[in-house]
Amino acid sequence: MTENLCTRGQLERKLSQEIQSFYRHYLGHRPAKVICQIFDAKLAIIIEDSITNAEKILIEGGKLDLAEKIRSGLDNAIQLELRQLIEKIIQVEIVDFLSDFTLTTGRTGIIAVLSDIPQVRNPNSIPKSKNIY
Repeated sequence: MTENLCTRGQLERKLSQEIQSFYRHYLGHRPAKVICQIFDAKLAIIIEDSITNAEKILIEGGKLDLAEKIRSGLDNAIQLELRQLIEKIIQVEIVDFLSDFTLTTGRTGIIAVLSDIPQVRNPNSIPKSKNIY
């Protein structure tokens, strides 16, 4: 059974890649970087460059309030699908989902409180290949 499990690092990388793809699909914008860290039954996600081109245009045009309303609306609109994506990947239910953004740095932060610790393989349990050199 443990042979089919990912290590924590592999699971975090998979989450990062899938969230980056999710943003591109739903918002038409691929964030520069997505960082995921699992801490027991908690998941922290930092999304770098999460602001869309339309929001950037509004900010540059001095319409920060409108850009904030749009970002807030977008985050609310995709929250359910994003939660479902995360739950599908980590195979654990999310019991609380906290999300916020800052337009000045272009970052979005998410904290997901999980119902349990995701099952992962211990990286030390990976059999080492024999060196034949």
